[in-house]
Amino acid sequence: MMNSHRCLSLASSFRTVALFVVAAWIVPAPAWAAKFANQFVEFELPPQWACNLEGAEWVCQNTNEAKKREAVIILAAKLRGEQDTLDQYQAFLKNPKTYTSVQNKSVTSEVKYAKLADVNSQSWVDALHLDSEIPGFYTRYLATIKMDIGVLVTYSINSAKYQDYLQDFETMVRTLRVFRKGTGINSGPQGNLFDIKIPQGMSEGTVFPPAPTEEAGAKRPKQKSDDDLMLYGAIAVAAVAFLIWRRRRR
Repeated sequence: MMNSHRCLSLASSFRTVALFVVAAWIVPAPAWAAKFANQFVEFELPPQWACNLEGAEWVCQNTNEAKKREAVIILAAKLRGEQDTLDQYQAFLKNPKTYTSVQNKSVTSEVKYAKLADVNSQSWVDALHLDSEIPGFYTRYLATIKMDIGVLVTYSINSAKYQDYLQDFETMVRTLRVFRKGTGINSGPQGNLFDIKIPQGMSEGTVFPPAPTEEAGAKRPKQKSDDDLMLYGAIAVAAVAFLIWRRRRR
Protein backbone atom coordinates (compact mmCIF):
# COMPACT_ATOMS: atom_id res chain seq x y z
CA MET A 1 0.00 0.00 0.00
CA MET A 2 2.85 2.36 0.92
CA ASN A 3 4.55 1.72 -2.42
CA SER A 4 1.27 2.41 -4.23
CA HIS A 5 0.86 5.76 -2.49
CA ARG A 6 4.49 6.61 -3.20
CA CYS A 7 4.04 5.85 -6.91
CA LEU A 8 0.90 7.97 -7.09
CA SER A 9 2.65 10.82 -5.31
CA LEU A 10 5.64 10.55 -7.62
CA ALA A 11 3.40 10.55 -10.68
CA SER A 12 1.54 13.62 -9.40
CA SER A 13 4.82 15.45 -8.72
CA PHE A 14 6.11 14.53 -12.18
CA ARG A 15 2.96 15.91 -13.83
CA THR A 16 3.17 19.15 -11.84
CA VAL A 17 6.82 19.71 -12.72
CA ALA A 18 6.24 18.80 -16.35
CA LEU A 19 3.35 21.26 -16.67
CA PHE A 20 5.40 24.01 -15.01
CA VAL A 21 8.43 23.51 -17.25
CA VAL A 22 6.40 23.19 -20.45
CA ALA A 23 4.34 26.27 -19.59
CA ALA A 24 7.47 28.28 -18.93
CA TRP A 25 8.88 27.09 -22.25
CA ILE A 26 5.88 27.78 -24.51
CA VAL A 27 4.69 31.09 -22.99
CA PRO A 28 6.97 33.86 -24.26
CA ALA A 29 7.82 36.93 -22.26
CA PRO A 30 5.55 39.83 -23.27
CA ALA A 31 7.04 42.23 -25.81
CA TRP A 32 5.75 45.59 -24.72
CA ALA A 33 5.02 47.86 -27.68
CA ALA A 34 5.20 51.63 -27.33
CA LYS A 35 2.61 54.14 -28.45
CA PHE A 36 3.92 56.80 -30.81
CA ALA A 37 2.18 60.17 -31.15
CA ASN A 38 2.99 63.43 -32.90
CA GLN A 39 0.84 66.45 -33.73
CA PHE A 40 -1.43 64.58 -36.16
CA VAL A 41 -1.44 60.80 -35.56
CA GLU A 42 -0.88 58.14 -32.93
CA PHE A 43 -0.52 54.38 -33.17
CA GLU A 44 1.15 51.40 -31.52
CA LEU A 45 4.71 50.88 -32.72
CA PRO A 46 6.09 47.37 -33.24
CA PRO A 47 8.48 46.27 -30.44
CA GLN A 48 12.01 47.69 -30.66
CA TRP A 49 10.98 50.43 -33.09
CA ALA A 50 11.57 54.17 -32.78
CA CYS A 51 10.52 57.26 -34.75
CA ASN A 52 12.57 60.34 -35.63
CA LEU A 53 11.69 63.58 -37.37
CA GLU A 54 13.67 63.86 -40.60
CA GLY A 55 12.96 67.16 -42.31
CA ALA A 56 9.19 67.45 -42.72
CA GLU A 57 8.52 63.73 -42.26
CA TRP A 58 8.60 61.25 -39.41
CA VAL A 59 10.55 58.07 -40.12
CA CYS A 60 10.10 54.95 -37.98
CA GLN A 61 12.43 51.94 -38.14
CA ASN A 62 13.67 49.02 -36.10
CA THR A 63 16.44 50.03 -33.70
CA ASN A 64 18.25 46.77 -34.50
CA GLU A 65 20.75 47.69 -37.22
CA ALA A 66 20.49 44.22 -38.77
CA LYS A 67 16.74 44.73 -39.32
CA LYS A 68 16.67 48.46 -40.02
CA ARG A 69 16.46 48.06 -43.79
CA GLU A 70 13.77 45.39 -43.79
CA ALA A 71 10.87 47.79 -43.24
CA VAL A 72 10.12 51.48 -42.69
CA ILE A 73 7.14 53.62 -41.66
CA ILE A 74 6.90 57.18 -43.00
CA LEU A 75 4.43 59.79 -41.72
CA ALA A 76 3.64 63.04 -43.51
CA ALA A 77 1.09 65.83 -43.22
CA LYS A 78 0.43 69.03 -45.16
CA LEU A 79 -2.00 71.91 -45.23
CA ARG A 80 -4.96 71.03 -47.41
CA GLY A 81 -5.24 72.22 -50.95
CA GLU A 82 -7.80 71.65 -53.68
CA GLN A 83 -6.24 68.27 -54.53
CA ASP A 84 -6.53 67.01 -50.96
CA THR A 85 -9.76 64.99 -50.93
CA LEU A 86 -10.38 61.30 -50.33
CA ASP A 87 -11.66 60.87 -53.89
CA GLN A 88 -8.47 62.32 -55.35
CA TYR A 89 -6.26 60.30 -53.00
CA GLN A 90 -8.03 57.12 -54.07
CA ALA A 91 -7.82 58.03 -57.77
CA PHE A 92 -4.09 58.68 -57.38
CA LEU A 93 -3.45 55.37 -55.60
CA LYS A 94 -5.48 53.34 -58.10
CA ASN A 95 -2.86 54.10 -60.74
CA PRO A 96 0.61 52.51 -60.95
CA LYS A 97 3.50 54.73 -59.98
CA THR A 98 6.46 55.05 -62.39
CA TYR A 99 9.88 56.35 -61.38
CA THR A 100 13.60 55.85 -61.93
CA SER A 101 15.45 53.80 -59.30
CA VAL A 102 18.86 54.66 -57.86
CA GLN A 103 20.25 52.07 -60.29
CA ASN A 104 18.85 54.27 -63.09
CA LYS A 105 16.20 51.71 -64.04
CA SER A 106 12.59 52.51 -64.85
CA VAL A 107 10.22 51.00 -62.27
CA THR A 108 6.41 50.74 -62.48
CA SER A 109 4.51 49.68 -59.40
CA GLU A 110 1.87 46.96 -59.28
CA VAL A 111 -1.38 48.07 -57.64
CA LYS A 112 -2.83 45.37 -55.37
CA TYR A 113 -5.84 47.40 -54.20
CA ALA A 114 -7.00 50.96 -53.44
CA LYS A 115 -10.17 51.33 -51.39
CA LEU A 116 -11.90 53.33 -48.67
CA ALA A 117 -11.60 51.96 -45.13
CA ASP A 118 -12.89 52.94 -41.70
CA VAL A 119 -10.25 52.97 -38.99
CA ASN A 120 -11.41 54.05 -35.53
CA SER A 121 -14.34 56.04 -36.98
CA GLN A 122 -12.12 57.87 -39.47
CA SER A 123 -12.37 57.36 -43.26
CA TRP A 124 -9.04 56.57 -44.90
CA VAL A 125 -7.94 55.64 -48.40
CA ASP A 126 -6.18 52.30 -47.96
CA ALA A 127 -3.94 51.04 -50.79
CA LEU A 128 -1.23 48.45 -51.33
CA HIS A 129 1.42 48.60 -54.08
CA LEU A 130 4.44 46.52 -54.98
CA ASP A 131 7.59 48.43 -56.06
CA SER A 132 5.97 51.87 -55.64
CA GLU A 133 8.55 53.45 -53.32
CA ILE A 134 11.42 50.94 -53.13
CA PRO A 135 12.05 48.18 -55.68
CA GLY A 136 11.27 44.79 -54.15
CA PHE A 137 9.15 46.29 -51.33
CA TYR A 138 5.43 46.28 -50.65
CA THR A 139 4.13 49.69 -49.57
CA ARG A 140 0.79 50.20 -47.87
CA TYR A 141 -0.68 53.70 -47.96
CA LEU A 142 -3.22 55.17 -45.56
CA ALA A 143 -4.29 58.70 -46.47
CA THR A 144 -6.98 60.92 -44.96
CA ILE A 145 -8.00 64.52 -44.27
CA LYS A 146 -8.60 66.08 -40.88
CA MET A 147 -9.77 69.66 -40.53
CA ASP A 148 -7.21 71.77 -42.46
CA ILE A 149 -4.59 69.05 -43.11
CA GLY A 150 -4.01 65.99 -45.26
CA VAL A 151 -2.32 63.05 -43.54
CA LEU A 152 -0.37 60.14 -45.01
CA VAL A 153 0.96 57.05 -43.26
CA THR A 154 2.96 54.54 -45.28
CA TYR A 155 4.76 51.38 -44.35
CA SER A 156 7.11 49.56 -46.69
CA ILE A 157 8.24 45.96 -46.19
CA ASN A 158 10.80 43.98 -48.16
CA SER A 159 8.73 41.44 -50.10
CA ALA A 160 10.84 38.55 -48.78
CA LYS A 161 10.07 39.65 -45.20
CA TYR A 162 6.41 40.50 -45.71
CA GLN A 163 4.98 37.74 -43.53
CA ASP A 164 7.44 38.51 -40.72
CA TYR A 165 6.11 42.05 -40.33
CA LEU A 166 2.49 41.65 -41.37
CA GLN A 167 1.02 41.14 -37.89
CA ASP A 168 2.93 44.09 -36.39
CA PHE A 169 1.71 46.41 -39.11
CA GLU A 170 -1.87 45.19 -38.86
CA THR A 171 -1.69 46.14 -35.18
CA MET A 172 -0.36 49.55 -36.17
CA VAL A 173 -3.30 50.12 -38.50
CA ARG A 174 -5.81 48.87 -35.94
CA THR A 175 -4.53 51.39 -33.36
CA LEU A 176 -4.17 54.30 -35.80
CA ARG A 177 -5.89 57.55 -34.82
CA VAL A 178 -5.74 60.94 -36.50
CA PHE A 179 -6.23 64.41 -35.00
CA ARG A 180 -5.16 68.03 -35.46
CA LYS A 181 -3.09 69.32 -32.58
CA GLY A 182 -1.01 72.48 -32.46
CA THR A 183 0.99 73.92 -35.32
CA GLY A 184 4.24 72.82 -36.91
CA ILE A 185 2.78 71.52 -40.18
CA ASN A 186 4.51 73.92 -42.51
CA SER A 187 4.00 72.35 -45.95
CA GLY A 188 2.04 74.65 -48.21
CA PRO A 189 -1.22 73.58 -49.89
CA GLN A 190 0.52 73.34 -53.28
CA GLY A 191 2.60 70.30 -52.23
CA ASN A 192 1.84 66.68 -53.15
CA LEU A 193 1.16 64.60 -50.04
CA PHE A 194 2.57 61.49 -51.75
CA ASP A 195 5.99 63.00 -52.50
CA ILE A 196 7.63 61.26 -49.55
CA LYS A 197 11.35 60.79 -49.13
CA ILE A 198 12.67 57.28 -48.55
CA PRO A 199 15.49 57.17 -45.94
CA GLN A 200 18.93 57.13 -47.49
CA GLY A 201 20.20 53.58 -47.94
CA MET A 202 16.81 51.80 -48.02
CA SER A 203 16.95 51.35 -51.79
CA GLU A 204 20.42 49.86 -51.52
CA GLY A 205 19.48 47.76 -48.51
CA THR A 206 20.18 44.11 -47.87
CA VAL A 207 19.08 41.82 -50.69
CA PHE A 208 17.03 38.98 -49.21
CA PRO A 209 16.46 35.59 -50.85
CA PRO A 210 12.95 34.91 -52.22
CA ALA A 211 10.57 33.97 -49.42
CA PRO A 212 8.51 30.76 -49.81
CA THR A 213 5.79 32.21 -47.53
CA GLU A 214 4.94 35.39 -49.41
CA GLU A 215 1.29 34.50 -50.02
CA ALA A 216 -1.08 35.81 -47.35
CA GLY A 217 -1.93 33.25 -44.71
CA ALA A 218 0.98 30.95 -45.54
CA LYS A 219 2.58 29.23 -42.57
CA ARG A 220 6.13 30.09 -41.64
CA PRO A 221 8.51 27.14 -41.85
CA LYS A 222 9.45 25.54 -38.57
CA GLN A 223 12.91 26.60 -37.46
CA LYS A 224 15.56 24.19 -36.29
CA SER A 225 15.77 26.08 -33.00
CA ASP A 226 12.18 24.97 -32.24
CA ASP A 227 13.31 21.34 -32.23
CA ASP A 228 16.25 22.23 -29.99
CA LEU A 229 13.94 23.93 -27.50
CA MET A 230 11.64 20.91 -27.39
CA LEU A 231 14.61 18.65 -26.68
CA TYR A 232 15.93 20.92 -23.92
CA GLY A 233 12.46 21.14 -22.37
CA ALA A 234 12.09 17.34 -22.29
CA ILE A 235 15.55 16.95 -20.72
CA ALA A 236 14.70 19.54 -18.05
CA VAL A 237 11.44 17.78 -17.16
CA ALA A 238 13.18 14.40 -16.88
CA ALA A 239 16.01 15.81 -14.75
CA VAL A 240 13.67 17.51 -12.25
CA ALA A 241 11.46 14.42 -12.00
CA PHE A 242 14.51 12.23 -11.35
CA LEU A 243 15.65 14.50 -8.49
CA ILE A 244 12.20 14.34 -6.87
CA TRP A 245 12.19 10.55 -7.19
CA ARG A 246 15.62 10.26 -5.53
CA ARG A 247 14.55 12.43 -2.59
CA ARG A 248 11.45 10.35 -1.98
CA ARG A 249 13.51 7.15 -2.06
CA ARG A 250 15.61 8.34 0.91
